[in-house]
Amino acid sequence: MPDTSEPHASETTGRHALGPHVVGQRVVVRHLLPDGRATDVLGTCTSWGTDSLTIDRDGPPGQAGPVVIALADVVTGKPVPPRASVRSRVPAQEVEEHVAALWASVTTEPLGRWLLRASPPHGGRLRRRGNSALAMREPGIGWADAAFGVRRFYEELEQTPLVQVQRGSDVEQTLAPLGFTPMGDGDAHAQLASVARALRSVRAAAADVPATLDERPGSATVSLASGAATGRGVLSGDWLLVESVVVDAAERRRGLATAVLAELLDWGASLGATTALLHVETDNEGAIALYERHGFVTHHTNRYLVAS
Repeated sequence: MPDTSEPHASETTGRHALGPHVVGQRVVVRHLLPDGRATDVLGTCTSWGTDSLTIDRDGPPGQAGPVVIALADVVTGKPVPPRASVRSRVPAQEVEEHVAALWASVTTEPLGRWLLRASPPHGGRLRRRGNSALAMREPGIGWADAAFGVRRFYEELEQTPLVQVQRGSDVEQTLAPLGFTPMGDGDAHAQLASVARALRSVRAAAADVPATLDERPGSATVSLASGAATGRGVLSGDWLLVESVVVDAAERRRGLATAVLAELLDWGASLGATTALLHVETDNEGAIALYERHGFVTHHTNRYLVAS
């Protein structure tokens, strides 16, 4: 599980809920101008010093950028939720279709409006995302025919028939009487973030650790601290897929997961990526807190159904 040791204190300063712990977070700050008027600034806190804080302001070109505020001039302030990705309204199935880029060899076959997928073992095991039917909308061929098509496709491959659905959706409910039930584990949030905004946030909080970047066409693997922390990024158009962020147990709480994320976001941004996508299991509270702190927002939650 990624470490979550970045500034997280609960201290407050003066009359507001701000302090060094908000570095890397999106905040709104009301402060006094030289003429005595008050104004608000919204953006990511990038530094907190003895006498001032710096905020990288949200806004269009010409209005965005860093602003330094004297602590003595702060009236009120608080952390606020990260801005939603511009692709927050993209349908769940379209988001998940980008996942195919994670594997060099993946077989796909349409089943009405669904997508059957099969891929070789990755990291020594078959991955559910690459070996399940992507079914996040009405199949378009009749529910019974779709259920039969899923069973036949995976049974011919001598694999267990699996269906990836959006948790709590009409698809999940309709497939239940057709013999598809939740696996009981592996529910995962699909989280999106603006690459530019997330990169600003992680740069402000990441540990300063030398990194090794192994680049291949369309992908990159990051290694920190002699392999104690690793992660992988893959491009799908202008989407950056982040996966396999792992920190050795003995090296956690050093900010290494954030440093891995910073390297991957920087690599993706250099190649034109604008949206970052990652999956995190719903019971991994530490990782969820880490990603949300740097601007990732849950787009939908995945669940895998198995044919009985």
